[in-house]
Amino acid sequence: MTSPKKTEFKHLEEVVKRLALSRFDVGFTLRHNQKIIHQLRPASTEAEQERRIASLMSPAFIEESMRVDVSADASGLRLWGWVGLPTFSRSQPDLQYFFVNGRVIRDKVVSHALRQAYQDVLFHGRHPAYVLFMELDPALVDVNVHPTKHEVRFRESRLVHDFIFRTTHRVIADMRPQTGEDTTGIPDAVLTNGGNAPTSDFLPSPGVAGVGQSFQQGRMPLYQASSQAERPSAGQVREQIQQYGQLHSAASPAAPAAMPLMNTAGVVMPDVDETQCPPMGYAVAQLHGVFILAQNDTGLVVVDMHAAHERIVYERMKTAYEAEGVRSQPLLVPVSMAVSSGEADCAEEQSEVFRQLGFEIARMGEETIVIRQVPVALANGDVTKLILDVIADMQQFGNSRKVQEHVNELLATMACHGSVRANRQLTLPEMNALLRDMEQTERSGQCNHGRPTWTQMSMQELDGLFMRGQ
Repeated sequence: MTSPKKTEFKHLEEVVKRLALSRFDVGFTLRHNQKIIHQLRPASTEAEQERRIASLMSPAFIEESMRVDVSADASGLRLWGWVGLPTFSRSQPDLQYFFVNGRVIRDKVVSHALRQAYQDVLFHGRHPAYVLFMELDPALVDVNVHPTKHEVRFRESRLVHDFIFRTTHRVIADMRPQTGEDTTGIPDAVLTNGGNAPTSDFLPSPGVAGVGQSFQQGRMPLYQASSQAERPSAGQVREQIQQYGQLHSAASPAAPAAMPLMNTAGVVMPDVDETQCPPMGYAVAQLHGVFILAQNDTGLVVVDMHAAHERIVYERMKTAYEAEGVRSQPLLVPVSMAVSSGEADCAEEQSEVFRQLGFEIARMGEETIVIRQVPVALANGDVTKLILDVIADMQQFGNSRKVQEHVNELLATMACHGSVRANRQLTLPEMNALLRDMEQTERSGQCNHGRPTWTQMSMQELDGLFMRGQ
């Protein structure tokens, strides 16, 4: 059992931690029982700031995080700091620090935006880690809504929510293999002025025998004979969604057939620079029909082929689905819903937003609304519960992604069933095509369920397994 004195010290240490994270320009010293717990010097450079964060939060956080710095000139908002990789998720939200104009806060709008940004890549029940700083006009935020000053109220909550979500979501989306020096498969991302994360070309290490150009020249003809996987059209994806929704709602659901991994029928591959090795390298073997083993300039790459292909298929299906916008279908019998007057007011005020989401909703009384039209993809779902969830989000956060989340859940299930399964033997061209697709696919570091899709082992790590050079 924790003693009261130890508990009080933990509370005091947390206060010092928040102050030290909010003021990098100030030095801090924390002593306890004649022992120095923290000795923090002022940190002016990014490297010094990262050392302070590593001291306060753990070195693992800095090693497993990305630097973010995004400004929106039109709104005067700026978001900068560090966001943890999805693989550095936590069982508890104990490493989440968000500062507004230097003040640490806990805000539902902020928490909701960040949860949504990580929604597609976190394992179930896990929480992201981050240290983020938002700067905005003080007139746009009210800090006097709670005696502790930890809660705030944004005057433009929807603007703040969208800015945080889109910024973090974009950074996470750019987490794909881009550099051979990153053993996590995810590079540091620094965004400025709303731009895109700069890509880092993979530069081969000169003088590494058996890894560089000689290996590539041996494998390149195989890859040039292959092609990227077939990409379904928007119409095909919508038809698959309808078919899968009908099967899923039946008593005995059947899984759709696996989508083809690649198509080699008369496709000419673009010219490839043979002086460079791509981030994921080139396949050398398949292990037990589950893992792809590839060699790049850094060492060995191990890929979970089902998890990787699942993410690729999922992202393609999302892109195809969004290509034509949301298609709706009228209900044969309109659905009447009993709601509160506040919920009815929200549905009436946001009728145009609902129309953009694929719904046609009308108010029929003080506490009654009627649904006349729903998105095609959700025709077999629990529409009334979805509408209530959307209204609740709109009332609290100003917008909602519930509809998109439901569609994504359906697409993710279809992608899981449509991806290559374990024990399927792939040819070298097929394995190399999968590696190239991973390099081009957003969020390819995690599958749809939040599991990592690949890992890198350096030559130094491999040498250590056999005590080479010791």
